Amino acid sequence: MISESQFQDELQILIANAIREDVGDGDHSSLACIPSDAQGKAKLLVKDEGIIAGVALAKMVFEYVDASLKIETFIADGTPVKFGDVVFHVSGSSQSILKAERLVLNSMQRMSAIATKTNSYVQLLAGTDTKILDTRKTTPSFRVAEKWAVKIGGGENHRFALYDMVMLKDNHIDFAGGISLAIAKTKEYLKRENRDLKIIVEARDLDEVKEIVASGGVYRILLDNFDYEMTKEAVKLIGDQCLTESSGNINEDTIRQYAECGVNYISSGALTHSIYNMDLSLKAF
Repeated sequence: MISESQFQDELQILIANAIREDVGDGDHSSLACIPSDAQGKAKLLVKDEGIIAGVALAKMVFEYVDASLKIETFIADGTPVKFGDVVFHVSGSSQSILKAERLVLNSMQRMSAIATKTNSYVQLLAGTDTKILDTRKTTPSFRVAEKWAVKIGGGENHRFALYDMVMLKDNHIDFAGGISLAIAKTKEYLKRENRDLKIIVEARDLDEVKEIVASGGVYRILLDNFDYEMTKEAVKLIGDQCLTESSGNINEDTIRQYAECGVNYISSGALTHSIYNMDLSLKAF
């Protein structure tokens, strides 16, 4: 995974680009009718139920727009919320509050939905040793916030991007000429380039699981679209030689059964690509 400094850099890039996109050469609606010295106060109002996420990011956005804005927080990231709850107050320049408003709301609404979805999966896995993972199926340029939301919801992050872990999927394997060749070439590449990256390899059937295990040096095997019986057999074949991950069309109805097959992880793109934003508002008062 990426380092904390890389994570913070990605957040700053996200904020700077989002403000550039939204504000451009000025918020002319506010500039036209609100005096530059006008002071105001607004509250972040919850109009839904779930797990709140993005409070810390909202503070970063307000800081970026205007360091003089004051935030009074009542509910922290990762806390269950209900209709009518007030998460924080922000006070200071009215123009600055309005400039930051849309980015704060867009970010928190999506992050809260992801945290809520993730937490529901975590609850379904309670009592097992299986952990829920996200994927790279994220919104372009918003990945760092979406993966942060997964963590807030109690899940774990998969690799952040293509550069921080090797993941040999079906197309890599087919283009490389097979599993053994793909793994061997990867090991040679990492040694030649002096890169210390973990290797994950996707298996499509039990024969491929056996071939991956025989190759050795793999951090985790991804069992893609295996049924329950195949998953149990794969877990038995792999033993403690590496970690296991189930993926592929796993949902609320099936996740518990896959966990009970003994896999270490279950990855789900649905955490980030199939959610409905939490209803939040920023209201002046």
